[in-house]
Amino acid sequence: MKTCLAVAETVWKDIEATRSVTNDQLAIMHFLFGKNFERATRIVDQRGVKKISGEPSGRSIFQVVGESRKKEEYLCFPEHYCACYSFFYDIVNRGEQLCCKHQLAARLASSVGTYTHARIPDEELALLLSRL
Repeated sequence: MKTCLAVAETVWKDIEATRSVTNDQLAIMHFLFGKNFERATRIVDQRGVKKISGEPSGRSIFQVVGESRKKEEYLCFPEHYCACYSFFYDIVNRGEQLCCKHQLAARLASSVGTYTHARIPDEELALLLSRL
């Protein structure tokens, strides 16, 4: 797992540096994350990632649209947490995945700059976070 995370982090840094993704990088990420990465790319392609920033602090969280018919929205910190069921079941409980598709979508969108951006007062951000 540590090796996979180190490889992924190297690829993320390269993507962030160029603000674009090569076919080789896509192949590596698909190898590391499998179907979750495929689903994440679909979410990003459909503009399903929103960065919510508090003002004046600049603190932020991502809101990612799910793929179900209900189009639920999940709050997540790309590298650490997602409010979705899969995060708790596959990652925290079973340890079978490195991260969920929502985290991957948020990280990918953030790396290439393809997210919508909402700015809200810090008080609203605090309320949003208190519901996690």
